[in-house]
Amino acid sequence: MAAEPSNYVEAIRAGAGAPNALASSFAGRETTWGQLLDRAGRIAAGLRDRGVAEGDRVAVLSANSDRVMELYLAVAWAGAVIAPLNPRWSAEENRFAIADCTPRLIVIGDGIGPETLALRAQPGLTERCIWAASGAAPSGWPDYETLVAAAAMAPAVREGGDLFGIFYTGGTTGRSKGVMLSHAGLINNCRAIRASGILPPGCRGLVVAPMFHLAAGAIMSAIMLAGGEAVILSAFSPPATLDAIEQRRVTDALLVPTMIQMLLDDPGFDASRLAGLQRIIYGASPITEATLDRAMAAAPHVDFRQAYGMTEVSCAATILGPEFHRGEHRAAGRHRSAGQAITGTEVMIAGPDDEPMAMGGVGEVLIRGPGLMLGYWNQPELTAEALRGGWMHTGDGGRMDELGLVYIVDRIKDMIVTGVENVYSGEVESALARHPAVAQCAVIGVPDERWGERVHAVIALRPGAEVTPDEVLAHCRALIAGYKCPKSVDLRREPLPLSAAGKVLKHELRAPYWEGRERNVA
Repeated sequence: MAAEPSNYVEAIRAGAGAPNALASSFAGRETTWGQLLDRAGRIAAGLRDRGVAEGDRVAVLSANSDRVMELYLAVAWAGAVIAPLNPRWSAEENRFAIADCTPRLIVIGDGIGPETLALRAQPGLTERCIWAASGAAPSGWPDYETLVAAAAMAPAVREGGDLFGIFYTGGTTGRSKGVMLSHAGLINNCRAIRASGILPPGCRGLVVAPMFHLAAGAIMSAIMLAGGEAVILSAFSPPATLDAIEQRRVTDALLVPTMIQMLLDDPGFDASRLAGLQRIIYGASPITEATLDRAMAAAPHVDFRQAYGMTEVSCAATILGPEFHRGEHRAAGRHRSAGQAITGTEVMIAGPDDEPMAMGGVGEVLIRGPGLMLGYWNQPELTAEALRGGWMHTGDGGRMDELGLVYIVDRIKDMIVTGVENVYSGEVESALARHPAVAQCAVIGVPDERWGERVHAVIALRPGAEVTPDEVLAHCRALIAGYKCPKSVDLRREPLPLSAAGKVLKHELRAPYWEGRERNVA
């Protein structure tokens, strides 16, 4: 039996649905599999006509759309490397990413603020931009549809180990990291996700999480591997999401717990609207008991799965199956775990020496498998540190039980998970420190009923300085994305507590907020 293809394009073509079957639906526009494959081949040729060579980067700066899905396929078809950028980032953050990955072309879609769009005025950028947004293209900008005018090309020959994409994540030092993923890494992770029992052939999968995040990109890719229909929404809103689930007869949905809670709370929610839904996979944070109970009562026919992972392992590392959400496993508290390792992936709980901990011991969660990243773009020292011994060091503290279930209990690295987004404290602190009134600052995650965690800033003011929380937030918004900005601010006149080495004792700042909880993360 021939091995399954590890090249992204060949894998998708092998799993494609019938030519007249729907591959995607978005904003009233339906695209069949025949149309998707034809357009991808033409866009790939159009990219080549505009100077994109094998290995070149093509940046995509857009809110969710079927064109982003098309570009995942077309950029790989051309033999190039996709670099999805975040339209919610500030202009400064996107300027850094563009300078870092040096894309040959930048595809600009909808959802871009005027400040970020002004990046096109930078020398050398205008001639590299393609307009894929609604409305007429700015003067001198080629329109995305002009790419389709090219005659289709044969897919470039790429090996499984070749670079597929660069996916930017935050960094503890304030510098974003470009995670390099291979064709085989992403494809094999998507196959393992499907092997857990979701996205069967011919599924209709909801894509509502931001597509510049790998989680949504991986789910979208897994839908394509299944020859299914990607039901794409430009952004999450409870009414639009409920409409899509009901009207498009969605079978599978990736939702974060905050989204599930907001759907249940929406005035237009009716359990009958979920009648066709069969599976929900949720991630980013564990679901609360109350939200899980409400969701399972509203849709008892739906199987719930939790996924845990990170961009650096091509998305998922563990999945908690539906059986652990019910019955004796639930009674034993196993629904609070992050699940068991997916097919082909290993998870180890390690001590400070990177040696395995005894069963039940708390240590750092390490991951290795076919989805392991190639490294961080242009950051070899950080790559070597993260991949010591061939294992991805996640920065999450956890334990493992006798069933191989992984329980996340804390974060070793300075990261906050708020809703669907990961926020690194270092990035926020770097922005805060640039305010003239700030003498010291620390950013921590504190519990939040809606978002799981919220970004909270503790600031020691300079002697005689005056500033309001609103002024602090306005300062941050000019430098970093809005979702990274503190949602609450504690202004102090006294210095922050320091260790003997001069580091802020964040555990002391966090302690009052997490008191009485069984774990220190949401």
